[in-house]
Amino acid sequence: MAAPMLRCIYRSQWLGTQGLSGVLPLGLREAHSAAQGLLAVQKARGLFKEFFPERGTKTELPELFDRGTGGKFPQTIYCGFDPTADSLHVGHLLALLGLFHFQRAGHNVIALVGGATARLGDPSGRTKAREALDAERVQSNARALSQGLKALATNHQQLFANGRTWGSFTVLDNSAWYQKQDLVDFLAAVGGHFRMGTLLSRLSVQTRLKSPEGMSLAEFLYQVLQAYDFYYLFQHYGCRVQLGGSDQLGNIMSGYEFIHKLTGEDVFGISVPLITSTTGAKLGKSAGNAVWLNRDKTSPFELYQFFLRQQDDLVERYLKLFTFLPLPEIDHIMQLHVTEPEKRGPQKRLAAEVTKLVHGQEGLASAKRCTQALYHSSIDALEVMSDQELKELFKEASFSELVLDPGTSVLDTCRKANAIPDGPRGYRMITEGGVSINHKQVTNPESVLVVGQHILKNGLSLLKIGKRNFYIIKWLQL
Repeated sequence: MAAPMLRCIYRSQWLGTQGLSGVLPLGLREAHSAAQGLLAVQKARGLFKEFFPERGTKTELPELFDRGTGGKFPQTIYCGFDPTADSLHVGHLLALLGLFHFQRAGHNVIALVGGATARLGDPSGRTKAREALDAERVQSNARALSQGLKALATNHQQLFANGRTWGSFTVLDNSAWYQKQDLVDFLAAVGGHFRMGTLLSRLSVQTRLKSPEGMSLAEFLYQVLQAYDFYYLFQHYGCRVQLGGSDQLGNIMSGYEFIHKLTGEDVFGISVPLITSTTGAKLGKSAGNAVWLNRDKTSPFELYQFFLRQQDDLVERYLKLFTFLPLPEIDHIMQLHVTEPEKRGPQKRLAAEVTKLVHGQEGLASAKRCTQALYHSSIDALEVMSDQELKELFKEASFSELVLDPGTSVLDTCRKANAIPDGPRGYRMITEGGVSINHKQVTNPESVLVVGQHILKNGLSLLKIGKRNFYIIKWLQL
């Protein structure tokens, strides 16, 4: 595909500016990325995987972003996100980061929510049809996705721009133009430009046609609507590049062919890699392994821990894919990791950078507080945690609101929270060391609760029975 050609183009430029050593001084490497070219830099990071078309266009894709060879500046790039759920997930992050990298280089980017196309269901990379969603559910999901995209763009701008001028970030919904379309008029105007043989040859279509379930007409027409989206954005926003997961290349090709037939102009596609689990399954809602970007579905702590738990053989690649850290800095982080692997420095930096982008500085601080409270038994962290953080951290925990009466004992508290059985058995659970309050074991059932010890400054108590059963108590009328 296009990747080898791009490597050839930029290798000669890069070596020509570095000399025979091939090594730039540390401080100059990232600053020199403009000379390497935006596409080559992201190719080196592993974020951009394939380019389409490879060759034969009037303007090659690298030249499109190169002011020195007549490229128009700024360009407009888009990526689509279908609202099949009410939140983005980690699987969407690479496409978003691709948009952000273009935005940082001064280009305008569009995040397109598929409020119309989601009702058809994208067959790409699937062995069976998606669950059908009614119009009201799709609209609700589309609104939530739009809000999520805007929140991420705001975090990116506020926390990473450092006063620099970037391109624009626009969120659109394709239902805005399909609602105005009459079905027969649309098919008459658009349908004649697509050849059945070409549409049937797409890998996503071939795979589904050979499956026992087959393929619906709605799914088959999905690539037509995605092609029209590209055409609409080309006509109204001057968009020349579509970004998508590597399973979207067939749909991107359909858009290229449609636009070229109608206008004679060239447009381009760039794919980003798909993120998979350790078993090789694509991360996402359908696979049941989604790590969501909405706090209501996956807390900042859980997102932080997801990246903190990444294995050593993946963490360098993920630092290049999921963060904006310069490559020399990533090299330095990995060199330190060789000498101090027990500190898990790369994993901590990866988790911090992604959590900050998704949830902001406060979200990152929350994730670190929760980590200290759970894994380091930090009372200080517990004392400053909010009700929401405790509920996020101990999702399975029972939450109770109790009035602190004078003389309330450990036994009274456990029974009011329904944490132990009545009678002698519950009493013995305390005396035998099976109960702790705020990470400290309590063995005297008759001990009276003390504010500052059993009850934290934030009016909360964390009760643990056995090894895994947590109860959160919020005290009233303190």
